[in-house]
Amino acid sequence: MLSEKVANIPPFYVMEVLERAQQLEEQGKSIIHLEIGEPDFPTAEHICNAAKDAMCTGNTKYTHSQGLIELRQAIAKNYKDRFDVDISPEQIIVTSGTSPAMLLLFLALIDPEDEIIMSNPHYACYPNFVTTVGGVPDFIYTNEENGFMLQPEEVAAHINPKTKAILINSPSNPTGQVLPDATLRMLAKVAGDIPIISDEIYQGLVYEGEDHTILEYTDNAFVLNGFSKLYAMTGWRLGYLIAPKEHIRTLQKIQQNLFISTNTFVQYAGIAALEGPQEQTEEMVDTYNKRRLYLIKRLRDIGFDIKVEPKGAYYVLADARKFGDDSLKMSRDILEDIGVAITPGIDFGQGAEGHLRFSYANSLENIMEGMDRLEKYLSDRQI
Repeated sequence: MLSEKVANIPPFYVMEVLERAQQLEEQGKSIIHLEIGEPDFPTAEHICNAAKDAMCTGNTKYTHSQGLIELRQAIAKNYKDRFDVDISPEQIIVTSGTSPAMLLLFLALIDPEDEIIMSNPHYACYPNFVTTVGGVPDFIYTNEENGFMLQPEEVAAHINPKTKAILINSPSNPTGQVLPDATLRMLAKVAGDIPIISDEIYQGLVYEGEDHTILEYTDNAFVLNGFSKLYAMTGWRLGYLIAPKEHIRTLQKIQQNLFISTNTFVQYAGIAALEGPQEQTEEMVDTYNKRRLYLIKRLRDIGFDIKVEPKGAYYVLADARKFGDDSLKMSRDILEDIGVAITPGIDFGQGAEGHLRFSYANSLENIMEGMDRLEKYLSDRQI
């Protein structure tokens, strides 16, 4: 028999929507993909060339378990240049995407029954990582009126002797919200001796306000980041974990045992991403912003409620309760009936039930087509 902790793990609904959408495409149905959080841009040519050159020149062996020193130096320089924070390359562990970084971190942090404070809604997989290693998610149900953002006073009220860490995500999946300077500053203050885990994978994808890292406010933090979103490198599986120096040795030993090291030639691609031309990322941000503004307006015109406009990432979490309370059923019906793939809010916790998450990581033309189909579908249902 399988262990109970994995037998009862819930599905990742966005992947189930994607997989069903792909089945329908194989049957010849036209599908508009507004479900998956994956850039529709190709990886920049200079990044691809760096990986190719690394492979062709024999850089295909194991690296140091923490990753190439050149890549760790580039990551540290990037944080210094963008946020004026000092990070030693020795504080960085390069991983095969941010998910392995999360696994390393939660394995290192959590003993049975330890609690991790997190918002609800939240990225779908956070609670599953925590419970799989024996921890307990301590949910704070956030308020749609302020964009579902964690409030420092609520975090302070949840801290108890079992609290092991506070998990934040900005820019956020699924809400697209960006935690402001004052909130991050207060979160660091109320956390005190409790570390903050900051998922910064959508860093750089900010359209209003300023981009920040938790490391501007506290050294008692673990940062999850990577190359998937900003550099259109989802399939490359390249991420990293920044940690306080005193915890690196433990994290390194887990990395050695579970993963040995990250793909060598992919790490060379990461160096090229950070040190090479940035024109494509700038173009992506500008393009996403145009899509964001269009999608928000169309959704509101159709009848969805968006109380606080998202300012980062590439998601809109829209209140669909005017059309139904069961987001999973709504999502499935919309996909089957009109070929528009959307993520059900329930994927992100009970706090997002009755909502649908729309991704604008697709062309404006496809987004327009998806909105036209959706508007007609809901109108025909006379809701």
